[in-house]
Amino acid sequence: MKIGELAAATDTGVETIRFYEREGLLPAPARSASNYRHYEAGHVQRLQFIRRCRSLDMTHDEIRTLLGYRDQPERDCDAVNVLIDEHIAHVRRRIAELASLEQQLQTLRQHCHDKRTIRQCGILKDLEEPSSCCTGEVNAAGQHLGGVHGHHLGKMS
Repeated sequence: MKIGELAAATDTGVETIRFYEREGLLPAPARSASNYRHYEAGHVQRLQFIRRCRSLDMTHDEIRTLLGYRDQPERDCDAVNVLIDEHIAHVRRRIAELASLEQQLQTLRQHCHDKRTIRQCGILKDLEEPSSCCTGEVNAAGQHLGGVHGHHLGKMS
């Protein structure tokens, strides 16, 4: 099948497919005599696997590692469990960051609950203050102490 057919079969954009090829997640397909990419059933399965992993917010490195394990079916799967456990821990950290972000936003929202002019808006005044609740400071370990960093939930590529 051609790239457009692969895109339709997997509900994936053509540019995303090309990106996954450049990233080494999807192997380059054979080329026809007229230089068209020719994809096979294995490409469909691999691309569906990649998209499932992305829907779980896995990084390309995590996906690449899982694909390597998948390509060695006789190997022990303990390493897969470790990778998933690490990803679960990452998700838990992000959930905690999101909860903190929600609290910061709720605190900020409380500073402007009456009808006011923009000049009187407590939210905008707080955001202008360097000591505001939402500074996004960084601790000694380089971790952000406010806000959520990385992909927003629901973003998929």
